[in-house]
Amino acid sequence: MTEPTSFYLHPQGIVEKGAQIGAKTRVWAWAHVLGGARIGEECNLCDHTFIENDVVIGNRVTVKCGVSVWDGITIEDNVFIGPSVAFTNDKFPRSRQYPETFARTTICKGASIGANATILPVRIGSNAMVGAGAVVTKDVPPNAIVVGNPARIIGYCGASKKTAAEEAASPGKNAQDKRVYSIPSFSDVRGELSVLEFEKLLPFPVKRMFYTYGVDSNNVRGEHAHKTCEQFLIAAAGSLHVIVDDGDNREEYVLDSPKIGLHLPAGCWGIQYKHSADCVLLVLASHSYEAEDYIRNYDDFLQYKKTGV
Repeated sequence: MTEPTSFYLHPQGIVEKGAQIGAKTRVWAWAHVLGGARIGEECNLCDHTFIENDVVIGNRVTVKCGVSVWDGITIEDNVFIGPSVAFTNDKFPRSRQYPETFARTTICKGASIGANATILPVRIGSNAMVGAGAVVTKDVPPNAIVVGNPARIIGYCGASKKTAAEEAASPGKNAQDKRVYSIPSFSDVRGELSVLEFEKLLPFPVKRMFYTYGVDSNNVRGEHAHKTCEQFLIAAAGSLHVIVDDGDNREEYVLDSPKIGLHLPAGCWGIQYKHSADCVLLVLASHSYEAEDYIRNYDDFLQYKKTGV
């Protein structure tokens, strides 16, 4: 056990021999830390918490009352775990087929988990928020806000809401700043017609086109960035929400009209979610498909924005 002079141990707290506890961490009454656990600095383990052996907890983590952290769980820096959160660490009942096998769970840096949430063996991304009482059965992307049983994405932390029609009509924006475009449209008794003259309207020459449809409202698409490829998104039918994240700012747009197009530049993290049942998303791209042009991990994306590699 780390010398108790470097951290606070309540007289009714228990830290078993061999446990590593960082400086200025506080272990409160009736908390119990087993000998294999590794806990960082400035953590707060509240009353009636239990930390098993194969557990790694980073720095400045708060684990509120009544939480058990089982073998196979890693909690990174600056995470908040609310009261009575229930972690699980085995996807299958114990059997001869899966003897003594623990599934891994990772709670990434800056994430927050609300009271009474249930967390199956998953990865909860950096700065994500899990609502109180949610049952998390699948990985949660970075910055996502999830609620319900099973948990579903309802938004993204720090995303400023943009009204696409107002943005398209906003005067004085130059080509570099412009994100939303009005598509020339005409209406008469026969119906509606929208026209895309590529060289006149689009901010790049088009080399590829694809469209998505039949996407369940709880599913999320995108979740990647491109190094060189630019895209132009149009809700040809129905509606969806689009997140555009340049690494410094995160914006959320609602596309609900074929008269509006959204420019997604290279070097931006793009997410599409909240698809309506009839949504058809048309995407025009500046490049042919190149697997090496994709950045599919958000932390890698942030690194790329800092270093260019």
